[in-house]
Amino acid sequence: MNYLISIVIGLGVGLLYGALDFRSPAPPAIALLGLLGMLAGEQLWPLGRQLIAGWIS
Repeated sequence: MNYLISIVIGLGVGLLYGALDFRSPAPPAIALLGLLGMLAGEQLWPLGRQLIAGWIS
């Protein structure tokens, strides 16, 4: 369900950008790399906490 909500919101924003003739702030390749970085950071955060907790204890 989260994927469906995400794609619907993304399509809505894309349609709004198109209707307002507004250019995306970043080229698509750069935007996708930014999203990839966000996903990697989201996945690495719990791993980092576990590593630090292991070092402390």
